[in-house]
Amino acid sequence: VPPAGALIVTVKAHMWWWEVRYRDPATGADVVTANEIRIPVGKPVYFALTSADVIHSFWVPQLAGKMDMLPGRMQHLLVTAQEPGVWRGQCAEFCGAQHAQMALHVVGMAPQAFDAWLAAQARPAAAPATPRQLQGRDAFLANRCIACHTVRGVGDSGRLAPDLTHFGSRLHLGAGILENTPEGRARWLTHIQQIKSGARMPSYDRLDAPTLEALGDWLGALQ
Repeated sequence: VPPAGALIVTVKAHMWWWEVRYRDPATGADVVTANEIRIPVGKPVYFALTSADVIHSFWVPQLAGKMDMLPGRMQHLLVTAQEPGVWRGQCAEFCGAQHAQMALHVVGMAPQAFDAWLAAQARPAAAPATPRQLQGRDAFLANRCIACHTVRGVGDSGRLAPDLTHFGSRLHLGAGILENTPEGRARWLTHIQQIKSGARMPSYDRLDAPTLEALGDWLGALQ
């Protein structure tokens, strides 16, 4: 049972990424993100850990020991970050070909900053602000990315891959593999299968350079 006042964060491991859910205090709805966990400093955080497929293991050495994540079962882990920081975590149970590249980052934030972040995460994606971002959104739709990914306000049906509604606010992409920069996004979109062979997403090197640049620009603007 979580202690009174604890923040409850549900983390579901997939091959090979992390689905993260919070509860929006304003509406009670789930706020979904991926591969990055933000927590308020000085407040107990009650992780509810499970798996969508095989056995994984949640391990952020600076915060707590390893905890297995089992299909059909919910495990629990209580942590409290004492100071702001960014801590790298890793799946610690062999889970397939890309086990070694299944990382995540935990970001400890001042409580007021965390509250503002969570409120922003609960909102739908911002509308494109420039013609190039509009082109990028149109490319996202034209290539049927919403078949797997959700971007709230653009397409809400994708459940097979990470929620991208606020993708641009994350520090990394590909479950901790690359920094979330224009260069990182371009490399990921064109070389996914070379970087993370077996990921359930094709490389998009078939798209022309202006379309790829527009798509990366729009994804980066999803703050």
